[in-house]
Amino acid sequence: MAQCVTKVELSISCENLLNKDVGSKSDPLCVFFISTGENQWAEIDRTEQVKNCLAPKFSKKFLVDFYFEQIQKLKFGVYDIDNKTIDLKDDDFLGQFECTLGQIVSSKKLMRPLMLENKKLAGKGVISILAEEIKDNRAVNLQLQAQNLDKKDLFGKSDPYLEISKQTQDGKWQIAHRTEVIKNNLNPSWKAFKVALHSLCDGDLQRPVKVECYDYDNDGSHDLIGSFETTVAKFQEASQSGAAFDCINPKKKQKKKSYKNSGTVLIKTCEIVKDYSFLDYVMGGCQMNFTVGIDFTGSNGDPRSPNSLHYINPNGFNEYLMAIWSVGMVVQDYDTDKMFPVLGFGAQIPPNWQVSHEFPINFNSANPFCSGVQGIVDTYRKCLPQIRLYGPTNFSPIINHVAKFAATAAQQPTASQYYILLIITDGVITDLDETRHAIVNASKLPLSLIIVGVGEADFTAMEFLDGDDGVLRSPTGEAAVRDIVQFVPYRKFQNAAKEALAQSVLAEVPRQVTCYFNARKLSPLSRPTPSNEQKPSNEQTPSNVQKSANDQDLQGELNLEDGLDF
Repeated sequence: MAQCVTKVELSISCENLLNKDVGSKSDPLCVFFISTGENQWAEIDRTEQVKNCLAPKFSKKFLVDFYFEQIQKLKFGVYDIDNKTIDLKDDDFLGQFECTLGQIVSSKKLMRPLMLENKKLAGKGVISILAEEIKDNRAVNLQLQAQNLDKKDLFGKSDPYLEISKQTQDGKWQIAHRTEVIKNNLNPSWKAFKVALHSLCDGDLQRPVKVECYDYDNDGSHDLIGSFETTVAKFQEASQSGAAFDCINPKKKQKKKSYKNSGTVLIKTCEIVKDYSFLDYVMGGCQMNFTVGIDFTGSNGDPRSPNSLHYINPNGFNEYLMAIWSVGMVVQDYDTDKMFPVLGFGAQIPPNWQVSHEFPINFNSANPFCSGVQGIVDTYRKCLPQIRLYGPTNFSPIINHVAKFAATAAQQPTASQYYILLIITDGVITDLDETRHAIVNASKLPLSLIIVGVGEADFTAMEFLDGDDGVLRSPTGEAAVRDIVQFVPYRKFQNAAKEALAQSVLAEVPRQVTCYFNARKLSPLSRPTPSNEQKPSNEQTPSNVQKSANDQDLQGELNLEDGLDF
């Protein structure tokens, strides 16, 4: 029997949140969790942070698949964020709400009190969740600029930003996008952005859209500069004609008969595009190439000791094998030949016992592949007695190694290859600056990086690499063009269902895949019909680049800058 699945968009707003800051208001964001077992939750996504606000309307939406025949338990946690760490334990908890997706969908808009962990009310805090079915997979690329905005600040100009909202069926306004703030500028040009057409106008180009321009204030009391109502169809016309929209401040208009406007807004770009899904790319034939990097540094302990993280337990798997098995069993379904390169780092290897940070664990540089997940497990067990655990913990060599192959794929004008690198480690990164540089370069390529931390080490440095709470930058200040890192400590899943780890670490991969290919405007491949399919020959093709190339072929020939260019 076919499953009934629908894509649902969830919009979040809150009122009367607890105020945890002294001298200002809370700086809330909302975290979205899905249940992976009894009392086990996997974080799926986060909204943006809204500064100094006890009644935030979050512009970022949560997307989730709705299965009628399943009970899908969800949790929404609201936190006051006062630091840059991804860990929520050091943030002030403002309340949470648990429910099923079915409850939200059946209510369409659900408004409930926020609860503390002791099951008591979180003051008068309330969360509202609006559910809307997504039937339109189009999006609109927009870029706006303004001219001659009113000066709102006493000792400067204005610090303008825009809020763009759609009109709902009941005539109310639902925020669809909030731009960045541009400081001290009366003629700002905001960054280009993409918003789902469903979020902006329910796919109806004639549905009213409201644009509001505000002057940002640190205390949260943002001043309205002006606003106007229009439609996406008029956005399109204005982008072609150069016509400007008058930004009207109702109070000033009422006071002054000669009032004309508080500035104008121009539409530099308005382009409607099809927003392809992860399933579109996979069903079109995009290959997910899976590579594993294993930490063989001395801090793991002697593999012969039961206390070692690399101890081969005759009665079960160690944490390294559990992570490999959990993630690999999911990813292998998207790789046709199921041949996976596996690299070790931080060990002294035979015959010269030099420390290596990117050696094939089967010791075959010409053919570093393991057959299936079971092949990875078997090769790992054979490798351990043949190496000496050493150090340091360097990530950048393996990231750069896989990035070379991703750079080759990026040169192809097709959505045919995507790379997933799983690194399993027990300790703090030694080459943090080099790793930051490698990740920023890799963010331009068809590559996602999953890091699983095993053991009881302090993984703060790893959390810094996960860009969920901000943009990762290289030591030179270059920003990652997209978030490609997902880090989780294995200890969070020791007592969870066996699927929980994979669900958590792979949750962001579909979004990362679509973000990359959509940004490069690459459509899914057209998979040939079965009658026309042929086995690949020995000749190199885009689908077997990784299998046929080696480091020497690629050394010096590839430039990571050839990848994604935003």
